[in-house]
Amino acid sequence: MKITIRHEKPSDISTIAELTTTAFLNAEHTSHKEQYIVSALRDNDALTLSLVAELNGILVGHASISPVVLDNNDSGWYGLAPVSVLPDYQNQGVGTSLIQQILSELINLSAKGCVVLGDPNYYSRFGFEAQDKLTLPDVPQEYFQAIVFHGELPRSIVYFNDAFNVEEQYDSE
Repeated sequence: MKITIRHEKPSDISTIAELTTTAFLNAEHTSHKEQYIVSALRDNDALTLSLVAELNGILVGHASISPVVLDNNDSGWYGLAPVSVLPDYQNQGVGTSLIQQILSELINLSAKGCVVLGDPNYYSRFGFEAQDKLTLPDVPQEYFQAIVFHGELPRSIVYFNDAFNVEEQYDSE
């Protein structure tokens, strides 16, 4: 299977929304708002990186990176979310390829680090670890993980972009 990872294009936007909806349809831990979060991040100019995985001209995966706010005013930190792969292509390396590429690009942007909320067994393979110094309000520590690229791990509470608080449906018009 030859997957191509590339940056999103304007013509991909509606397909990304459909792909994200489908990817999270039967997911165990989901708000079912992930497609709206991506749209709100894009509209807030907070979508730092948005990559798609393409197979034979069909989008089968998507991953996004957006800035996060640390209450100690440290900058250069980002959040990985959401990561979406169509169910028929899960467990075939699509998500892994997307995450490896997006983290590589984030490092090239001189990011200090990245956080993710998710399965520690999955994200630990990319270097993410639960850190006592970084916390996300109302989230069990083991599911909120970080990876440091440059410098030291700050002690801080982390806040994702307001786009993550989007309600049931997001209308970008």
